[in-house]
Amino acid sequence: MEKIESYRDLKVWKLAMELVVLCYQLAAKLPASENFGLSSDIKRHCRLVPAYIADGKGRRHLGDYIAKLSASHGSLMALETDLLTAERLGFLPMKEIEPALNMSASVGKMLNGLMASLSSGRSEE
Repeated sequence: MEKIESYRDLKVWKLAMELVVLCYQLAAKLPASENFGLSSDIKRHCRLVPAYIADGKGRRHLGDYIAKLSASHGSLMALETDLLTAERLGFLPMKEIEPALNMSASVGKMLNGLMASLSSGRSEE
């Protein structure tokens, strides 16, 4: 097991950053009328997922770290809702958003595992 020295060493942060790239690609496919609506929301929520992970890792208190991981999970759920909204409105077909939803599910499982691990006093990763 490799030592975790920075948020950039966390597998969940790395996967969340991949999700950002994928979601930006999806947001670019939305109509121009959504630039200040759904597209903006997708971009904001996907960026918040790794940002809260990094923010939490930088905190001095474990409770603050776990709270930021929880906020990251909340942003992840908002992101999934944005993607499903884009599909329901007919902007993106399910086959295009499915990879992002699958990646989001993986990030969510990793976040839940990390929060459980930290809460029980085990190490990160």
